[in-house]
Amino acid sequence: MQLFLMRHGEASFDAPSDRERMLSQLGRNQSNAMANWLTEKVSSVDLVIVSPYLRAQQTWQEVAKHLPEPNKWLVLDDITPSGSPQIAVDAILAYAEQYSANKVLVIAHMPILGYMVSELVAGIEPPIFATSAIATIEKNEHGFQFELMQTPTQMSA
Repeated sequence: MQLFLMRHGEASFDAPSDRERMLSQLGRNQSNAMANWLTEKVSSVDLVIVSPYLRAQQTWQEVAKHLPEPNKWLVLDDITPSGSPQIAVDAILAYAEQYSANKVLVIAHMPILGYMVSELVAGIEPPIFATSAIATIEKNEHGFQFELMQTPTQMSA
């Protein structure tokens, strides 16, 4: 199994609540750049799990333009910024098993994404995700392994 953990693109702070923050134009551009990078790594994903927050939903809308329709995509309330990383990881892995998903894309937020990496990969400190960054985690016979972190700024360098 491959897990692609993605932070939403840059969002504006001008919103009635954190939940309603919208992507900025830079956030849309970042999300598109990372979607292009992702399509170089995989031709499709089996399962997409997205936070209910607007900026994460808009990030998925941008990424979805570049990928074939996944077998299943769903909104998961457990992957909001203040969610429990353990509950989030358990839910994501349960859905991956339920839908026999080998390639899973999760679009969520900091700090939960960093803590989810620590939940999945023994001994790793929670990484900081830049906006639109994607961490790739592989599951093999030895458990979960952190493969790499790709950011939009690495793409333009």
